[in-house]
Amino acid sequence: MFSTQLQLKFTSISEAKIAAQSLCELLKSRITTCNLQGLQVTVGKGGDLAISVRFDEIESMVKFEEDLPSILEDIKNAFVFKSSRFSGVCVLSFEREAMSASMNIVNDV
Repeated sequence: MFSTQLQLKFTSISEAKIAAQSLCELLKSRITTCNLQGLQVTVGKGGDLAISVRFDEIESMVKFEEDLPSILEDIKNAFVFKSSRFSGVCVLSFEREAMSASMNIVNDV
């Protein structure tokens, strides 16, 4: 599994939250077109915004990274922030999904 990690540092948590809302909408619209397999957006109390995007194929990751400047364009025009990015191979990924293992059985007689 391949991954692109973005770290954005804003001047305040308020700016990070506003930017996160906009970025979440833009990233959700790319789930199908860029074949995203996983997406996580995290806001930290110091104005940090971390985005982790996972892919099954390197071609999907390359397509996403080519689209990244247009994704970040509005944020760059609205806020001042520092950013860093790296891409790599996901070594470990674990997510426990909340789900009910029980099943209701209806007996129609």
